[in-house]
Amino acid sequence: MTDRLIDLSEEPARLSVRLAQLVIERNDKDDATVPLEDLAVLIVSHPCVSYTHAVLAGIIEAGGAFVVCDHRHMPIAMLLPVESHSTQAERFVRQTEASEPTRKRLWQQIVEAKVRAQGRLLKELRNDDHGLSAMATRVISGDGTNIESQASRRYWTALFGEENFKRDRDAGDQNRFLNYGYAVLRAIVARAVCAAGLHPSFGVHHHNRYDAFCLADDLMEPFRPLVDRAVARWVAEHGVGGDLNREAKAALIGALTQRFEIEGEWRSLFDIVARTASSLAAVFEGKSKDLLLPGE
Repeated sequence: MTDRLIDLSEEPARLSVRLAQLVIERNDKDDATVPLEDLAVLIVSHPCVSYTHAVLAGIIEAGGAFVVCDHRHMPIAMLLPVESHSTQAERFVRQTEASEPTRKRLWQQIVEAKVRAQGRLLKELRNDDHGLSAMATRVISGDGTNIESQASRRYWTALFGEENFKRDRDAGDQNRFLNYGYAVLRAIVARAVCAAGLHPSFGVHHHNRYDAFCLADDLMEPFRPLVDRAVARWVAEHGVGGDLNREAKAALIGALTQRFEIEGEWRSLFDIVARTASSLAAVFEGKSKDLLLPGE
């Protein structure tokens, strides 16, 4: 799988499937085709994009994800495979039966990796990790001392150089760009979770009866700085009041389609996230105690 991300937001289009290819028809342009097996995520936000049932079924059967956006071009819904692993039912059981100590140990690992990644990004962009690397070493089981929140307060202020900056999904500043990037990242992680035979609703730490993707929200935490880096660079060049336009989206998606080093190898984010999800399944099955996480 090539793991392509496609965002349809700039113009009307008609989508259909022909010979296992996604066909994109646009006015006054030649048809574009993409093999369904190469498509990781299709994002649709233009109000005049139409698609057949075969498009949705084809994307899902090939293991991809379909993301629907609202009038603000913000993702509001996802369609994911519900059966994509041969031992899915068994893994669901192991997932739901995981003990509280296991969940707390997993959340400790996730928070440690997230805070370390935030510290590395601050060191890269601001030449100072603002103490986050040291904080990461003090995360205890279940993050009982709330290091994640303490690190977050330092991190956002240092990243954007704004004393009063807050992560607010409804704000009209750089939060708009963060929202979009995180939504795409969430789709990538949710897709990997399903491919690993895990249920995206049953989280390790996040629990919300209105959230169908609690596990994806858990596993994406250490990967958020990939989006943060792209947003920090974008607003440094264009300011916080610019539009979430094609160029901005391309910068955000580009940040998630690069190759990254893990275990001495350069791999795509899709592959790394898939390995993380598989390592979580191994923990639930009692085959391992540790997640494979960035920076490990």
